[in-house]
Amino acid sequence: GRRSSRRKQEKSQKAKIEMIKSVVFCSLITSAYAFVSETFCNCGGHIGWNINRPSLSMNAVSKLSTLPDGISVYEKSDAKYLDIQADFRSRAQLALEKATADGQKLCEFEFPPLLGGDKSKTQFDDFDNVQELDKNKDWAVLFAASLLGTKGSKRFEDGKLWLVFPDLKECELAKAEWAGQRFRAATFTTIEAVTNFLSSEGYDAPWGSSLVSGLSKLMGGDDGDAGLLGDQRSLDKLENGRNAPSELALIVQPGNGGPVEDWVNTEKIFDASPSTQMVIINGALDKLRGGYYPAVFFPKLAKSVDRFFTRFESIFYLKPISDKGVYGWLYRVYPEPWQVVLQTAVEKKGRLEVVNEVVYSSDERPDYNFAVAKLLTSSKSKR
Repeated sequence: GRRSSRRKQEKSQKAKIEMIKSVVFCSLITSAYAFVSETFCNCGGHIGWNINRPSLSMNAVSKLSTLPDGISVYEKSDAKYLDIQADFRSRAQLALEKATADGQKLCEFEFPPLLGGDKSKTQFDDFDNVQELDKNKDWAVLFAASLLGTKGSKRFEDGKLWLVFPDLKECELAKAEWAGQRFRAATFTTIEAVTNFLSSEGYDAPWGSSLVSGLSKLMGGDDGDAGLLGDQRSLDKLENGRNAPSELALIVQPGNGGPVEDWVNTEKIFDASPSTQMVIINGALDKLRGGYYPAVFFPKLAKSVDRFFTRFESIFYLKPISDKGVYGWLYRVYPEPWQVVLQTAVEKKGRLEVVNEVVYSSDERPDYNFAVAKLLTSSKSKR
């Protein structure tokens, strides 16, 4: 099936992590590792019509963006009739404009990509990595097209806005599915192609990829690469003085569900072209910052996290948080403070109404346990 190699990498990576956990426990290599809660790391979201109610104890609440319309755990069916991702793109674009004006070079978008539309899914539904890849791919292409259609798009002329996909198959699919001229104004490429083009160190290949690549070339014979990993013709040519260096590189879902080398190569890309603004889209940076990959087994990645990924600014961030039947969100739109938003359901005139209440706000990002504690404390006070 399509993207079978990436699925195998994902399964292999999961198996490796489980083995590592067992080894660490049995041999007592270290006393503990901080793992990000799966609820917090997995993508997802909730649907419903909202009333946004600021907490009366907060002075800066009037300056905060309200939650996107229609996200609620209590009214999931509403999501099927809403283009929630378009709303996300609009908010993310405004945040990026402000971050760009402030000189932010390393930015992150994190949001539930499967939320909205007739196949809407939350973190409580079953979904796989291929579905996430599809949605993030489409989101990124549409976001790039939106940027190219703005008044400030002159800096992106000649393909200086790069869509950097995690692998060749994703790039091939994106090229095939988004063939319009306004989409093709961006440069379609991959993490591997960009790393090899920019970095003198070259691409860090995942284990086994060289074998598959060699087999693909062998099968292709005189006709060249057989395309087991994707069609090489889908890559746009990178050329210094024309579309390189880029003004903006959108890195689509690196590492998340794929090889950890994606993250290592992402750092190489930026180091080789530090004048380029980089935005990582749903790259699971929480896993990196939370210590999900033990340094003793992933030393190169650990160094990259400390040196590089801790520098990213979360400029559009929306993650569901819940515990003990209490639901809410950790939310931020740059340059605003972080918000912890409690969602509760109130019945009015026979109709369920969802109320959003900001129960905490801070310039510093709250960690997951702290955010959950704020939700629980606020929920108990209302009983």
